[in-house]
Amino acid sequence: MEHRVRVKICGVTNLDDAQLAVELGAWAVGLIFHRASPRSCSQEQAATIAAALRRRVQLCGVYVNAALEEIERDCDQLGLALVQLHGDEGPSFCNEVGRRTGARVIKAAQVSDAGDVRAIERFHTDFHLLDARPRRAEHAGLRGGTGETFDWSLLSARHSKVPLILSGGLDAGNVGDAIATTHPYAVDSASGTESAPGHKDPERMRALFEAVAAADAAREIGSAA
Repeated sequence: MEHRVRVKICGVTNLDDAQLAVELGAWAVGLIFHRASPRSCSQEQAATIAAALRRRVQLCGVYVNAALEEIERDCDQLGLALVQLHGDEGPSFCNEVGRRTGARVIKAAQVSDAGDVRAIERFHTDFHLLDARPRRAEHAGLRGGTGETFDWSLLSARHSKVPLILSGGLDAGNVGDAIATTHPYAVDSASGTESAPGHKDPERMRALFEAVAAADAAREIGSAA
């Protein structure tokens, strides 16, 4: 039987949203430490979330071209289990993050064509996260959270055995098709579960988890047939 698809809720900025994600069954909660992001999490809120939940969920720090010392400090102070690198970090930097912190490393990449899918295969990290490369002018330069999807059929070019986390515009309406097409280890949602950037919508959160559970059930029926 195929494993159940895990859910990572990203762009969390407060304890209430983090607690709801955990109650709904989230595998991981993403805290963005990138000041340019509208979902940037303060160190104070991160400390509150970590104190309450780090033994109940995989806490993930999300970084864009951050200094190794900053990442190492946060892992030590917050007990981060996952580090997501969403910038221009190279393979050696990713490996050093894992070595220095003991956290599992997610290398993120933006996808617009099959070349982007193949390019991430040189990263031998714990996970690969594939997100949409922004197409709209208002999203130029953003590293994620745009609400845009990409052509999931491009993942047929992927040969890596590194577990895949699928991101990019996922919500309750499309996550079932995404799972059926890409068979990911986990799905990641930021904008698709929000009422506003950095603020989660409880109903959209619940609907996403229900849609993932339904997709899992459909896969189980299909594999048993």
